[in-house]
Amino acid sequence: MVADFTLTMADTPEQVGLSAKRLQRIRAVFDADVERGRIPGAVVLIARRGRVALFEAMGFEKENDPSRPMRRDSVFRLAALSRPIVCAGALMLMEEGRLALSDPVERYLPEFGNMQVGVEQFDAATGERRLVLEPVRRAMTVHDLFRHTSGLTYGPFGDSLVQRMYRSRELLDSQQTNAEMALKLASLPLQCHPGTAFEYGMSTDVLGRIIEVVSGTDLNRFITERVARPLGMHATGFHLARSGAAGLALPRQDPAGPKGVLSDYDTANPPKWFSGGAGLLSTANDYARFCQMLLNGGVLDGTRQLSSKSVKWMLTDHLPTGLDYGSSTRGLGINAPLPEFGQGYGLGVGVRKAEGLCPVPGSVGDFYWGGALGTYFWADPAEQLVAILMLQENDVAIRTGYRSFLRNVVYGALED
Repeated sequence: MVADFTLTMADTPEQVGLSAKRLQRIRAVFDADVERGRIPGAVVLIARRGRVALFEAMGFEKENDPSRPMRRDSVFRLAALSRPIVCAGALMLMEEGRLALSDPVERYLPEFGNMQVGVEQFDAATGERRLVLEPVRRAMTVHDLFRHTSGLTYGPFGDSLVQRMYRSRELLDSQQTNAEMALKLASLPLQCHPGTAFEYGMSTDVLGRIIEVVSGTDLNRFITERVARPLGMHATGFHLARSGAAGLALPRQDPAGPKGVLSDYDTANPPKWFSGGAGLLSTANDYARFCQMLLNGGVLDGTRQLSSKSVKWMLTDHLPTGLDYGSSTRGLGINAPLPEFGQGYGLGVGVRKAEGLCPVPGSVGDFYWGGALGTYFWADPAEQLVAILMLQENDVAIRTGYRSFLRNVVYGALED
């Protein structure tokens, strides 16, 4: 039986088998990078055996603004770190018998019946690509949505003819509703046949819409009432919830730098689209509580949120052998669920399946993910370890570097 650790503060990192001296490297590097203007700021939380060994806020919520120092309770846009939370919510509905992985998506969203796949062909006479539509070989299932084998893609992550169609329909419009988003998606061809490829895309957004249909409430209310509030995640939701002086952390404003994939969060005009794949906001402490619940086998503070079987199911690789991988998969870096990295993908999280193949340290069974704005987490059941990085950064090379750095330093600080 897994112990019910509740995330209290350790007196010292050594109390939980971590070296305080070695963990100091984290603060030193982030402070130096804030000083030279590489990032505005960050929050890092490291916990082991349910005790917080390091919890540091560095820099500023907004670059070069001393009136807004970064705080441990500063709020961050989670981007893709929204997915594990939304998938946990869907698992709760499964435990109630209201949803099943084998269900066809069209059972809940009839607009997804009669889907077609866009197959590109090269016209030698004109030198142009053209799109040929063919019926899907099998229906898209809820399982496909969880594990990104639905055939849905992302418009900004490539330049296929299908992705161009995604961009033309403004599928990431913050002022659409989940119902409107689903109708748009269902009117467009799929990137590939369901079940044939891991194609990172809008699958979790569609899953969020199914949660709304099954539960009879909008996704924001469902996540608040069923996941966030019971876990004491009081700053987590699709709209900004301030805590005292804490505010929303923002990425660098560099006109010459890379542009963000997601539109800015407008506090005066909050989103109507509750994006299951990228829309949640949260804090480092809130997200650590969610991770600790999973490490505990579905329970936190004596209250069970998911059965231990459901958690084990969630954290097990669900990608079948012989699967193809979409062109954007390698862009996921150390998160990529590729066999050559010894990694797979469960129900909303990446999972490590083998030792010695991934370029960063960890344990078989650790689970993780990262967001397009720089947020990152991993949790290691073998070491009873949780690590949270809250960062807002549009440059993929910078945020990827911090993820590798953090793994190397944390595992290097283990003393037992």
